[in-house]
Amino acid sequence: MMPVYRFASRVTRDRVPSLGEVMTTTITPRRWPRRIGWALLAILGGMIAAFIALRTPDTDRAAMIAKYGGPNAQFVTTADGARVHVRDSGGVADLPVMVLIHGSNASLHTWEPLIARLRSDYRIITMDMPGHGLTGATPTARYDMDEMVATVDAVTRHFGVERFVLGGNSMGGGISWRYAVAHPARVQGLVLLDASGMPPRPEDVAPASNIGFRIMGTSIGRWISQSVTPRTLIEQSLRGSVSNQAIVTPATVDQYWELLRFPGNRAATAARFGRPLVDVAAAERARSIRVPTLILFGAEDRLINPSAATSFAERIADSETVILPGVGHLPMVEAPDATAEAIRAFFDRAGQESA
Repeated sequence: MMPVYRFASRVTRDRVPSLGEVMTTTITPRRWPRRIGWALLAILGGMIAAFIALRTPDTDRAAMIAKYGGPNAQFVTTADGARVHVRDSGGVADLPVMVLIHGSNASLHTWEPLIARLRSDYRIITMDMPGHGLTGATPTARYDMDEMVATVDAVTRHFGVERFVLGGNSMGGGISWRYAVAHPARVQGLVLLDASGMPPRPEDVAPASNIGFRIMGTSIGRWISQSVTPRTLIEQSLRGSVSNQAIVTPATVDQYWELLRFPGNRAATAARFGRPLVDVAAAERARSIRVPTLILFGAEDRLINPSAATSFAERIADSETVILPGVGHLPMVEAPDATAEAIRAFFDRAGQESA
């Protein structure tokens, strides 16, 4: 940067120096550029210190498996080396099988309230998707929809399940209908709970942006989030996702916060949010789905506009839509009784429980 100078002689109201005086006047550099340099160094040092102070390290792998997997935690190793955390509710051998896929930054634990209510109707298999829960990072570091679909296929084949009802929430709903498109012969029915993947409708009013989604919507936010993930941010993001605030307990916040920091999960999250959230061409392929499909949305979902239910219904011929009042983005947690009853009644009518 060029130095800034000041004239030693003064200009007064009564007298302006002549050109000759100006050219021969001694000039001295100001001291403020050096002061600015020190100030910038101090600010940079403060930012580094704040980053170090706020940094939240990964959780311990073994401790998390013990805490959230339990002594009988089960893992399935896929062909590409991913170690996928799974749960099989078991039950009566001749029960129909239901496979449930969680949403973004969640885990298989999100299905526990629904499993408790449908255990007598279905053998339910859940799993932590790549980059989530106790599955964590995968050898391929691929966290796109194709990889998620492949994971569902690998896990269900591991269990020897040939046909099943497939359900998912949010991102998991997006995975579910894509799986039905890719493997139509294996899916008996679909349950789409506030599912992702439909483009906005022209009349839509954009839902209020969730703080977590705002941060992950920028490249600098995605970079910082891999090292700085305060618990308060997770709580605010969860509260912004649901209408039933009673479900946001300290234990639930701890679970989301600790599992997000499971080794590899934050980097996977940044990778996923670095891609477009809606694939218009893929959404059109949903028209090929030919299985009974329950489309269930919370009326107060602030992450995915409930009008997406209409978009799914327009594309999937054999479908039924249920909108739950007073419910946000997580109906299986916010209103598990109503969600279970809607699923049971739908498949009773569709004749899928005896299939």
